[in-house]
Amino acid sequence: MPTDSLKMVGKVNRFKLFPMRHPGISYKSGPWKNVAHPTYDSYRTGRKNSIKSITTMTSIDFNLHQLEVFCKVVELKSFSKAGKAVYLTQPSVSEKIATLEKMIGAQLLDRLARQVTPTATGDLLYKHATRLLQMKNDVCLEMADFLGVKQGEILLGGSTIPGEYILPQQIGHFAKAYPHVSVRLTISNSGEVCRRISDGALELGVVGYESKHHNLEQYELWQDELILAVPIKHPFAGKKAVSIWQLSEEPFIMRETGSGTLKIMQNYFQEYGAQGKMPGRIVARFGSSTAIKEGVKAGLGISVISLRAINTEVHAGMLKAVRLKEFRMFRHFYLIRDRRRTASPLCQAMLKFFLND
Repeated sequence: MPTDSLKMVGKVNRFKLFPMRHPGISYKSGPWKNVAHPTYDSYRTGRKNSIKSITTMTSIDFNLHQLEVFCKVVELKSFSKAGKAVYLTQPSVSEKIATLEKMIGAQLLDRLARQVTPTATGDLLYKHATRLLQMKNDVCLEMADFLGVKQGEILLGGSTIPGEYILPQQIGHFAKAYPHVSVRLTISNSGEVCRRISDGALELGVVGYESKHHNLEQYELWQDELILAVPIKHPFAGKKAVSIWQLSEEPFIMRETGSGTLKIMQNYFQEYGAQGKMPGRIVARFGSSTAIKEGVKAGLGISVISLRAINTEVHAGMLKAVRLKEFRMFRHFYLIRDRRRTASPLCQAMLKFFLND
């Protein structure tokens, strides 16, 4: 066998990937140029496809800031609201999402008429993005704690009454002890705060009733009393207490579903056997205590509300607080956190502050 042929045989045998072509025949020209060699050609084509696939996979990239913006859009279902949350203009948010979609090579969000919803690809990315952002936050906080630096931001949620009338003062006291720590307070109803704690969007929350969610740690905090708020010219205004049965014909302003105030009121009425008859006529449902107070002052109806919420108006002679003869409605506020998540050093500091207060 010629020396050149021996070299070729040695070269091909080292690969051991496909059967040996006859060394004396040229497959690039002559009568054999169009003859396919299945094993060799499939190897060559497959290798090209593999390289193309690897190239495509490695082209997917993103950074944590893009993920933060993306997660805010998913959570708030709005580009403009997400922009306010991350301190960007709406066009900047849209540009970052478009760049992220281009880098990933798939549409992540469906832009509907009134809200934005994630696609299947967007749902997958959101699931992993929240974990990455939480890991980043944990690393920053643990490093700060290791270095003895008490600074950073705590995401705190509060239901309407504690969020508007108790927590601002408490946060002020906390700020004196930890001047370099920022607290971002989100106010919503109790049900929504519990949901956001479970989703990992908030670290701590203060709500108006004890949740039945088994993943939530709950600590009893301050006591609160619910009373009847009436306009100053209402027939009830001159009385210290009225019977529960006198409320059946009154126009009533109610809180929305998920409200701690609504839940506690319903529990008391149910225990007394008046759930089916109370209240008699619902004229409106409002999502905040402030809106309810304005509705009562305007004569729209009466309402059950926290005494803390109307103290100022009662002392100013703008509203009257009336109790029920049959019972008084008390409740506690609860500090909650997700027991499945590791508490950050700042979260632990705020827990100790509230529980030792």
